[in-house]
Amino acid sequence: MEEVQRHSVHTLIFRSLKRTHDMFVSNQGALPEIDDKLEKIRKSIKARDSYGLVFDRAAQAAESKKYSNGGVGAGMDALEGPEKPLAITDGSKDNMALLAGNNKNGDIPISNSLVSAPGMRSATGGSNVQLIPKKAPTIPKPTWHAPWKLSRVISGHLGWVRCIAVEPGNEWFATGAGDRVIKIWDLASGKLKLSLTGHVSTVRGLAVSAKHPYLFSCGEDRQVKCWDLEYNKVIRHYHGHLSAVYSLALHPTIDVLATSGRDSTARIWDMRTKANIHTLTGHTNTVASVVAQAVNPQIITGSHDSTVRLWDLAAGKSVCTLTNHKKSVRSVVLHPNLYMFASASPDNIKQWRCPEGNFVQNVSGHNAIVNCMAVNPDGVMVSGGDNGTMFFWDWRTGYNFQRFQAPVQPGSMDSEAGIFAMCFDQSGSRLITAEADKTIKIYKEDDEATEETHPVNWRPEILKRRKF
Repeated sequence: MEEVQRHSVHTLIFRSLKRTHDMFVSNQGALPEIDDKLEKIRKSIKARDSYGLVFDRAAQAAESKKYSNGGVGAGMDALEGPEKPLAITDGSKDNMALLAGNNKNGDIPISNSLVSAPGMRSATGGSNVQLIPKKAPTIPKPTWHAPWKLSRVISGHLGWVRCIAVEPGNEWFATGAGDRVIKIWDLASGKLKLSLTGHVSTVRGLAVSAKHPYLFSCGEDRQVKCWDLEYNKVIRHYHGHLSAVYSLALHPTIDVLATSGRDSTARIWDMRTKANIHTLTGHTNTVASVVAQAVNPQIITGSHDSTVRLWDLAAGKSVCTLTNHKKSVRSVVLHPNLYMFASASPDNIKQWRCPEGNFVQNVSGHNAIVNCMAVNPDGVMVSGGDNGTMFFWDWRTGYNFQRFQAPVQPGSMDSEAGIFAMCFDQSGSRLITAEADKTIKIYKEDDEATEETHPVNWRPEILKRRKF
């Protein structure tokens, strides 16, 4: 066999470039010749489009100079004041001539704006509004919020604390953990009131009913349970999920329960009859978060397939799918007062307006896997990361006014810093977090802080283009 000659990379690249060059040169000869007249017209139109305001200003200045010297415009004294026509600058003479020539038969109407300066009246009597360049929009000044500080650390669970629910009366709160136990704590003192056992795997979701003495729980054992808090016993099971159940939510006005999990579905249950009313299918991966609201669309889900879906509860169908996130959405939170919600992903936290799911703004800066979020009525939004970072935001402007690393319990490794769940109490003045160091931490606002002692470190920046 004949040996193949080896060439250097430089020689091979040069030969490839030469072949490409020869191919394009041969194609170039087949193109029609450039028409100089058309090229000139094209350039003049481009110049008028880009620098029309400058041309008109220059023409206006030249015209006023002519009239003040009594020169060229002396024969036009019949037209007084702003009614005098303008000279057309050289850059657009050909364009005007072409338009005027084509307009003999009335084919192309010549716009007043082509031959007269902004702010001047044309000879036909029409008026032109002066084009003023828009001022770049700026970010509004954020509302001042007091900084938050750690007030209490509660320990008692033997596993990662995965979920929290505060009772509507604001007297106690419940937590669920990897030790398969649901614990109920006194909110004021932080003391343990009760432990509920029944789940055979990690408890991932909790919700307390505002109308009944019921506590609902779900977990990685595929079970959804209803606890009667008068007897501290399970009174109902909701069977149907095919895998771990990660989140649940109670509808605020009707007796239905929404759950979601690793089987890529969200399910709607009748609280009393245990009937599975709807199975909301459409997501292609774990549905990590579900929230329910009183008005349409009533159910919102966030999934590891990077989408957020809005569902019509009556029809059991998806109304809208928001595909703006690039990575998995682990948390969705409703604003307590506004008709808005936020979704969290490692790429960004995004705010949306209901009912269509219109995009409002990106809240950027929390560069971690965001497991949970919470919003209080004062417009403080908090996001908790898988690495133990907490970011506090002003809801309206998306300004980050505080950030810190949650301290781990003594004896824990730094790698056990992670925030899995958080929620505000009913007053919005205390923030409760569930963490990977097996503790529950309670934060509250610093009462001594004022706008003078903790000023807002904010500068009015030009609004950047919103990233999706």
